[in-house]
Amino acid sequence: MTNIQSRTVTSVVAVILLSFGWAVCAQAQTSNPAQKGAAVATHATGTFEVKLTPQPTEDKAEGATLGRMSLDKRFHGDLEGTSKGQMLTAMTEVKGSAGYVAIERITGTLHGRTGSFVLQHSGTLTKGAAQQSITVVPDSATGELVGLTGTMTITIADGKHSYDFEYTLPKAP
Repeated sequence: MTNIQSRTVTSVVAVILLSFGWAVCAQAQTSNPAQKGAAVATHATGTFEVKLTPQPTEDKAEGATLGRMSLDKRFHGDLEGTSKGQMLTAMTEVKGSAGYVAIERITGTLHGRTGSFVLQHSGTLTKGAAQQSITVVPDSATGELVGLTGTMTITIADGKHSYDFEYTLPKAP
């Protein structure tokens, strides 16, 4: 497979994986808000744009085509900010079966609190059936977001990306 073919396949894999609008069903942890500094569970919603840039790979094996991409996102809504990240993909010879993992650092403002945090993605497609998990990496948050935990759901409809971020954050001092 030529380098151009490999990058094309990698781009197609990323579009397929993102096009299914994978979702995660998880609850954020809650604690008693009456406690001093206790965490408060809430959620943030909005939209985002994403730019995927294929990166070179060493894929020379048969069976599954491996790919790598850089991620650049811009978030709007309750979460205002940008992110940078890396995605690894695998597309099999079976139509509709693929997988990806990604790590991205988001920097911005979440409901008025400024800082950064890291999201960890894991997703699979099994003959078109999607399964995904997007979780805040424990203890990755900085600034006013220290202590952030949660999960994100991504939806893609009519080519537009949106998010629903269920999260827990200690009360502001």
